[in-house]
Amino acid sequence: MAQEHTEIRSAAFVRGVIGTTPILYDGVPQVAFVGRSNVGKSSVINMLTGRKNLVKVGKTPGKTTELNFFSINDGACYFVDLPGYGYARVDPKRKEKIKKMILWYLLYAEVTPRLVALIVDAKAGVTAFDTEMLRVLREQGHPHLVVANKIDKLNQKERAAALKAIRAAAGESPVVPCSATSGEGRAALLAAIAV
Repeated sequence: MAQEHTEIRSAAFVRGVIGTTPILYDGVPQVAFVGRSNVGKSSVINMLTGRKNLVKVGKTPGKTTELNFFSINDGACYFVDLPGYGYARVDPKRKEKIKKMILWYLLYAEVTPRLVALIVDAKAGVTAFDTEMLRVLREQGHPHLVVANKIDKLNQKERAAALKAIRAAAGESPVVPCSATSGEGRAALLAAIAV
């Protein structure tokens, strides 16, 4: 996406994908969003696009079981919303299916996303699932960053401690403090997406 496209003018749902399909390989750059259930992944995408209900925010975590493709700026790129992983109350078979789908997209689908945004809950920090995801992203050489969402829920002291811990866990990976509620981090994320 050229630099002038750092603002999102249009966003539309295209389709949900559960396996190999032409949309994966149509040459349109893909920006993937991945994270545990309940970290506010859908809310972050809605905040970035300026659309409250583009991505339905599930009342039941672990509900999304497809890769959802959204066309941004009339086909300039896709936002790919990956299913949330690691929700404790999801049936183990379904949990395994979700994990396999995420790993298939990142490892075996032969897709090279322009960027993968790993969304974590700033208060909860980087979990074992997130650490595994970072390892996969590094091994595959996927450009990525860590989005510390829900930062607005922390006071100044908590925020400083949380970001220090997240940055330590993220290592070389860039960390962007973010709030889907207040819009903090939006400009930084849009700038990163528009490389």
